[in-house]
Amino acid sequence: MGKKSDMHSGDGEPSARMFGALLGLQDAVVTWMSRARQRVIQGFTVFSIVFLLLWISAFLYGSFYYSYMPMAAFSTPVHYHYRTDCESPASFLCSYPMANISLMRNKKHVLTFGQAYQMSLQLDMPDSPTNQELGMLMIKTTCFSGKGGQVASSARSARQLLSASSSRFSMLRYRSELLRSLSTLLFLPAFLTGVSEQKQVLEVELFSDYTDDPYLPSVTAVIEILSNKVQIYSSQLNVHAHFTGIRYLLFNFPLLSALVGVSSNFVFLSLLFVLSYVKLLLKEDWAPVQLRTDGGRNINQEDHSNAAGGTAELVGPRM
Repeated sequence: MGKKSDMHSGDGEPSARMFGALLGLQDAVVTWMSRARQRVIQGFTVFSIVFLLLWISAFLYGSFYYSYMPMAAFSTPVHYHYRTDCESPASFLCSYPMANISLMRNKKHVLTFGQAYQMSLQLDMPDSPTNQELGMLMIKTTCFSGKGGQVASSARSARQLLSASSSRFSMLRYRSELLRSLSTLLFLPAFLTGVSEQKQVLEVELFSDYTDDPYLPSVTAVIEILSNKVQIYSSQLNVHAHFTGIRYLLFNFPLLSALVGVSSNFVFLSLLFVLSYVKLLLKEDWAPVQLRTDGGRNINQEDHSNAAGGTAELVGPRM
């Protein structure tokens, strides 16, 4: 009998050890899974917060860029009108070609207040004998406000305004008959197929540094060519902004400016978030202590009130 009991006890010890090992392994697995789950939740929370801060930073920078940066360039075709009821049969145009151009787009001013702009007029003119005989052209430009008042005016010739580094012609270049014939023969296939035309492009600077007045903004611009014999294929008004300071950096270095702006917003928002989180933690740490002290005071006050009540009850019957 003693041997059998020893055999049963010997068999029970390995099973107990195995059961304990399995329990320990189960506890380890549960602990590891809980820690992994906690890490995943923490990682997802941190990623969500960082993504939200980045999105808010990019939105703030985009809003600032859209509200602070004006339109860099504006172009619109120019359509001229003139009188043709001439008394003299030698002249076809009875008045100078004139065009009225709106400086509004979608009911908003094209020109930003305080921003300097360069206005230029591009003329596509045929290389005809009539235009060759014109020489220099005088072009008059007048800007008007919404009430009809004159804001600015300029009258400049086509020759004196073009810079020397520009590829545009300041006036129609002279070409002899021989050169015209050779050019026509050389580019005859292009002329016949319509790929090229016998024309020259003339660009005139109307305003070199035009700044709109916020109290009297320009709404329309009237362009008048002071010649009733000029021949024009098409015309276009070009407005370019001259950026300086922060606007110059934002326009010429957009990627670097966006990186600096979004990074600055992200650092600032992250600092606010960390300070708010630390303040919340400090409030949570101090709250239980305050509750305990208040609770102790209430208990003491209740004890004193109960004791006073008891003494009053004891004293009452005796009286």
